[in-house]
Amino acid sequence: MTTSRATPRGATGSARTRAAREPRPAYECDACGHQPPKWVGRCPECGEWGSVVECTLTGPTVSGRVVSSRMPAEPARPIATISAAPAKARPTGVAELDRVLGGGLVPGAVVLLAGEPGVGKSTLLLDVAQQWAAGAGSPSLVVSGEESVSQVRLRAERMDALHDQLYLAAESDLGAVLGHLDAVKPGLLVLDSVQTISTPGTDGVPGGVTQVRAVTAALVSVAKERGIATVLVGHVTKDGQVAGPRVLEHLVDVVLHFEGDKHSSLRLVRGVKNRFGAADEVGCFEMHERGISSLADPSGLFLTRYAEPVPGTCVTVAMEGRRALVTEVQALIGATVAGSPRRTVSGLDGARLAMVLAVLQRRTERLTLHDREVFAATVGGIRVVEPAADLAVALAVASGGLNLAIAPHLVAIGEVGLTGEVRRVGAVPRRLAEAARLGFRLALVPNGCGPGASGVGAPENMQVIEVADVRAALQCAARASAE
Repeated sequence: MTTSRATPRGATGSARTRAAREPRPAYECDACGHQPPKWVGRCPECGEWGSVVECTLTGPTVSGRVVSSRMPAEPARPIATISAAPAKARPTGVAELDRVLGGGLVPGAVVLLAGEPGVGKSTLLLDVAQQWAAGAGSPSLVVSGEESVSQVRLRAERMDALHDQLYLAAESDLGAVLGHLDAVKPGLLVLDSVQTISTPGTDGVPGGVTQVRAVTAALVSVAKERGIATVLVGHVTKDGQVAGPRVLEHLVDVVLHFEGDKHSSLRLVRGVKNRFGAADEVGCFEMHERGISSLADPSGLFLTRYAEPVPGTCVTVAMEGRRALVTEVQALIGATVAGSPRRTVSGLDGARLAMVLAVLQRRTERLTLHDREVFAATVGGIRVVEPAADLAVALAVASGGLNLAIAPHLVAIGEVGLTGEVRRVGAVPRRLAEAARLGFRLALVPNGCGPGASGVGAPENMQVIEVADVRAALQCAARASAE
């Protein structure tokens, strides 16, 4: 015989209240931060296997709770009475980095520098820390979570970066990093890298979404409280994006991308986000045996000086941020092949090259490209993907296909449309000024982009010709070559 036990009135409600207050299990992906309703072997958001771990959510939800007001730590003041001196940038001593940052590092600012492995992030920041220690009047601290202090010391010796105010530490625990900050009291902190630092009070493995978010939030809070300029090194994914949660880029003040080809000495620091300056600046550096150095005038790296004019080359002016860079485009027309010929590019956009080839095939009579291999590249390792280089690519391909050398003093700027027209592009006066500075005497630009239309006179010793379409540009280039 089974006896039933009566449940006291209100017991069910009390049990539900206790269950709501007790910690309840939840699941979160350690790679992307997605929270599935139950445990799964593969994250449905990013596709990673074994990345879903159990975490704990405590307390009631935010909805339904009444948030009471409290006394703020500092009262609001009229904006005119607030001093901007604490937010004034201090030069780092590395000119090209200061250009991208907008004058230097702001005390309390947090900068995220991301780049591929081996591109030179640690080398650049070690130079920045040495320059800061030598000229800022306050110590700089480099914390490495990937290398030992002896390994960093070897690099510093090669770069001649052995300053008494430059401190090194090898740590992977956030508490130990904060302890070094208390002991050294630096004006600059370099953390290499944020994905290697962890804190025991947070779930997840080092480098996971939860750990990276917690470590970055803590470092941002400490940097703002103590006025420490902080630079965090970040890893990138195979797609070139900053690894970790997207909130990481929102937490910091500045996001920089360090780019470069391993087979070239050129390195570019590109601004993506900057709360203290322009976000479209680019800094140029050169890697060498003794470290890295700034390139104040990098245009010469992207040109080839020929004794005689060579078919298949044309010069354009690319804009990297606000900087105009004179760049040479080369094209090689191969033999006729059956089937689908190859279209190979290096430093250019393959889709735009295919479009330019189709336009040339359609709008020119003497040029046959549909059954010939075409190879196009830039010089010096620079990557040019803006449409303003279309006209130079078209002239280089036509020059190679017709075996007609273009005049070495000619520069071509313009976007090519599907009907063969040459469209307007931006910053033409700045491009022309840079080309004239390097000795170019003839420029082909789109209609409406000449000196009269832009309100700025033509550069000295330069002739500017407006062209309406690709055919007119080819005729002007042929006349210039014959002179």
